[in-house]
Amino acid sequence: MSEKNFGPISGSTIFRGISGQKTIVMAANTRIATVAMGIMKAAKDTDSAVFMELARSECDLKGGYTGLTPHDFSEKMNDAAKAVQFDVWALHADHITIKKGDAAEIEGTKQLIDAQVKAGYTSFAIDASHLFNFEGKTVREELDQNIRITTELARYIKSKMNKKEFGLEVEVGEIGRKDGQGLILTKPKEAVEFITALNENEVFPHVLAIANGSTHGHVYDESGHVIEQLSIDIPQTKAIAQALRENNLHVGIAQHGITGTPRDLINLHFPKGDIIKGNVGTFWQDVVYDILKIYEPALYKEIQDWTIEKYRAQNPTKKDAQIFDGNCKFAIKEFFKEIYSVEEATEHAIQAMAYAESLVFFKAFGSYGSASRIRNAMSKNLA
Repeated sequence: MSEKNFGPISGSTIFRGISGQKTIVMAANTRIATVAMGIMKAAKDTDSAVFMELARSECDLKGGYTGLTPHDFSEKMNDAAKAVQFDVWALHADHITIKKGDAAEIEGTKQLIDAQVKAGYTSFAIDASHLFNFEGKTVREELDQNIRITTELARYIKSKMNKKEFGLEVEVGEIGRKDGQGLILTKPKEAVEFITALNENEVFPHVLAIANGSTHGHVYDESGHVIEQLSIDIPQTKAIAQALRENNLHVGIAQHGITGTPRDLINLHFPKGDIIKGNVGTFWQDVVYDILKIYEPALYKEIQDWTIEKYRAQNPTKKDAQIFDGNCKFAIKEFFKEIYSVEEATEHAIQAMAYAESLVFFKAFGSYGSASRIRNAMSKNLA
């Protein structure tokens, strides 16, 4: 296979190729790109399709909090794919987030999309879920601004991709939003109304991110210790998927916030085929820090001390361990040079750990063999 075949393929091609299968495609958020080669090697060895992604907050025109621009991220992911010679992966712009919806923010977003398209991204997630109108008298009124902004940006991406296929993810419920009673969950009628409205506007997403009880990052107990995430509402997720099917809306569900969810629970209880994309983010950051703690203890202590000192004032009631855990992602850019120039043995250990953990995720997600199914579907389309 020639080198040119190891670049990213369209997210839409991956979703089409797994259609009707009880498979979740892992979307690996590689804030520290060193893990990418291990993930890609595991994808190749298990014949599993994979998305490589970063969110707007992590990777923008100024490098976000990871220090990576879209061009940098694309380059590192392409290098990893070529190094292991893996060909069924997509380059995904996760959480292209809109929080205000004003003209300046939309213009800045379009500039980011321009850079992502130029860098060779093949999949995009528009997240205007923050623009929920709590005063709306109907579901359509509540979602109106989200629908309008998502439509505008989806059309913009389509125009910039210049007839190239791409994957499209949209978001109806803000992940992790809470009210007085706890996490706010997406209702089936909201998902149906949202996708129906987008389809009316000639926007046809492949996946829909919903609020179903998950949160980004870790979950803590009252003492600030990290605990398993058991809050994902499986019945609600199935109900949303069923409502979408009953309304002839061809869209799968993207499960965000998987870090901390026991993988035996994912394997046995996640509705694979309803959920078709599973985001794993903070987990890979943890892999890197766990290795640094042993292989590069001086660097790890520097990162730890910097994070706790910088963020203690903002978190006066939290223990040092939780302050570090919740804010160490912001140290990635601060220690960018040091993290990417660790010893060869450290890098090897990070990649080996990422490889082993990816095997388990791909198994839990039912991903083994998905890459071949996608290749076969691509071949039939070319025939």
